[in-house]
Amino acid sequence: MYVDSHCHLSFAELHDQVPRIRQAMQQAQVDAALCICTTLEEFERVHALALENDNFWCTVGVHPDNEGVTEPDLATLVALAQRPRVVGLGETGLDYYDMPGRKGGRTIADMQWQRDRFRTHIRAARQVRKPLVIHTRDSTADTLRILREEGEDGAGNLAGGVFHCFVEDVAAARQVLDLGYYVSFSGIVTFKNAHAVHESARFVPLDRLLIETDSPYLAPVPHRGKTNEPAYVAHVGQHIAQLRNITPQALGEATSRNFKTLFRGVDAS
Repeated sequence: MYVDSHCHLSFAELHDQVPRIRQAMQQAQVDAALCICTTLEEFERVHALALENDNFWCTVGVHPDNEGVTEPDLATLVALAQRPRVVGLGETGLDYYDMPGRKGGRTIADMQWQRDRFRTHIRAARQVRKPLVIHTRDSTADTLRILREEGEDGAGNLAGGVFHCFVEDVAAARQVLDLGYYVSFSGIVTFKNAHAVHESARFVPLDRLLIETDSPYLAPVPHRGKTNEPAYVAHVGQHIAQLRNITPQALGEATSRNFKTLFRGVDAS
């Protein structure tokens, strides 16, 4: 019924609990999960999860906020993206949150390495024609600009993709949709005061909507503050269904169908 389109089961909080996590998913009617890569050092562990579990798939990529890790080059990303059960590139994008305070006095201009890294992922995704999983935080204008400059402009898309853990308003959602991209909502949509997210979750067309946990982070109500896991994506789906005045079944079926449409390798893996 549901698919968790973004989780981090390779992280220490969850990796040793995969058998229990899969049982909980079955009980919650969560049929599949996409395991997201955040460093090249992590990739083999992420990939193993997809190879060893028939309802898991994975991505390859380096998170925009990770420093002191192996820098991805085009050839490496292209090669890894063509491995079995790798269905997307990312998590990639831009993260300008709380600058310059969080970055030791550096400015957005100093973040050219993030923008270069993002372009490398886009070019790899376009080469292998697999979708991007995009992280954008306080950086929407630059994220959209770079996608357009690289040819992902809604007309010349070779990759496509999804803006994960969407927390912005309807105006930003409209720009993402205009590029032909999907929008994914996390447990934040269940938070009482997340008004802009609620409005965006109502606005995004049902055929461009995904749901996720971003586990182990951002557990939805009624588990807020606890370690998140894929089974909890059911709460995300149920809350969005309520916001849109449709049944959870309809929401689950639509988002699962969207997942298979976007991540084209799922049915073939």
